[in-house]
Amino acid sequence: MLVVVLLVALALLLVWRLVSLQLLDTERGYQFLQDQGDARALRDELIPVHRGIISDRNGEPLAVSTPVESLSANPQEFVIKDADWLRLAQALGTPVDELRQKMAANSSRQFVYLRRHMNPDAAKQVMDLKIPGITSRREYQRFYPAGPVAAHVVGLTNIDDHGQEGIEATYEGWLKSVPGRKRVIKDRYSHVIRDVQELEPARPGQALDLSIDLRIQYLAYRELKKTVEALGAESGSIVLLDSRTGEILAMTNFPSYNPNNRGAAVRDAMRNRVVTDTTEPGSTVKPLTVMTALESGKYTPETLVDTTPGYIRVGRKTFRDHNSLGVIPVTTIITKSSQVGTTKLALSLNPEDIHENFRRAGFDRIAGEGLKGEVSGTFPSPRRWDDLTRATFAFGYGVSVTPLQLARAYLMLANGGKSRPVKILKVTEVPPATQVFPADRVAQIVAMLETVTQKGGTALKAAIPGYRVAGKTGTVHRSGGKDGYKADRYQSLFAGFAPARDPRIVGVVVITDPRGGVYYGGAVAAPVFSSVVRGALRLLNVPPDDLPQLQVAERAVPGAPT
Repeated sequence: MLVVVLLVALALLLVWRLVSLQLLDTERGYQFLQDQGDARALRDELIPVHRGIISDRNGEPLAVSTPVESLSANPQEFVIKDADWLRLAQALGTPVDELRQKMAANSSRQFVYLRRHMNPDAAKQVMDLKIPGITSRREYQRFYPAGPVAAHVVGLTNIDDHGQEGIEATYEGWLKSVPGRKRVIKDRYSHVIRDVQELEPARPGQALDLSIDLRIQYLAYRELKKTVEALGAESGSIVLLDSRTGEILAMTNFPSYNPNNRGAAVRDAMRNRVVTDTTEPGSTVKPLTVMTALESGKYTPETLVDTTPGYIRVGRKTFRDHNSLGVIPVTTIITKSSQVGTTKLALSLNPEDIHENFRRAGFDRIAGEGLKGEVSGTFPSPRRWDDLTRATFAFGYGVSVTPLQLARAYLMLANGGKSRPVKILKVTEVPPATQVFPADRVAQIVAMLETVTQKGGTALKAAIPGYRVAGKTGTVHRSGGKDGYKADRYQSLFAGFAPARDPRIVGVVVITDPRGGVYYGGAVAAPVFSSVVRGALRLLNVPPDDLPQLQVAERAVPGAPT
């Protein structure tokens, strides 16, 4: 009976113990056990989510996020057999000695990355080793399908997926994602067994449609790369605008870099020179000086100007034409890019009027929407200008602009004197334009600019068969050297638009430091403009506006029908 009583008592004691552990909230009751279990298995984790996709105007992806795995370890929980060191190092792609030193150096910490942004299949091989203390976390890595072609526009992100350059940085607040949080149960190998609860929802980044047309972007990059390499130039830049909307259709530079392999990128090649680098625009701004002359009432396109004997001295400087042009109309000053003629016009005008026209063209402010690193150049005040400063300013020295600012000025000419905002995002509703220059004066300037690409002009190589082209060349000495400029270093420019009578494409080409004795804008930059704009007009299905010229060009091709 004693034994029976003892067994019953033990059974009752066992039942009581189970009840106290499972049901009663005692000091060591169920809540204590629950807390201890949660402390060992329950974890709060981030819910990774992708960054917003960047696309061109036609929906072609320019930046997308791909899932990757980042492996980390808690050195205080890290337990590994000697035989597994080699297997772990091979799976991570890290030398064994380096891995051992890394873990030993961080032995007092609770977190250390083993490797970031691994392929998910490779990360699974590591996790399959079931080494305590190693965890895997889903992240997203940016991939850029267009590579170096659109690198300067799109930019890139850092390893933590934050925008660092280009659109990625400019629109960081729009593109960035906000990870959520969830509660999960993990086993001793840090594998997730079950999702328990969503604590905060994840918010993916918002998509962004750029105004860039990737087809035209490829074309511009190809032609620019070919020219820079053929001439041994330091660099080159192109920007194309849609004159109807102000959208940037292409914006590229060479040298470029591959944002998918940023370890090999050269910092200097990462600059978007279209918005970060300034240059003195040279003769490309002579149309603004001639515009001032026309607005003054002293001149018309037919007014004669005596440029004899082919040079003029102003202060301590002598400005020369390539040869004496004699007595020429104002139109020919643009056609032949006469320094003497431009200087005589400038000296007969109020310097503040010239300065005001340059300001109206937008040279005193940035041209775009504040892209990463965008600058506005230098725009000096006309106060205390002497005759030399007035003359040099009139043909593009003493003022510096970015290629995008110069493109915006020509956008106004293409739009009949109307100012339109320059856009890098796809436009769904065309913003209103503001009349800046008189439409009749602009029409006269456009007619002059057409002669530049025709017989007798300085930019025959900018001509496009079947289309009337209006534009202006520019060749400037690079700053530096003993007298402020380098005698044998140049920047070659061409700015223009086509078709001239109903413009669709506005373009600016800048080639920095071409070598080999060829450096004039009409010989270096104009052919690039012609090739790129011709291709862009065809891609946009813009009909020809100069059919007689096209027929002449076709007859010049052997075997073509007459």
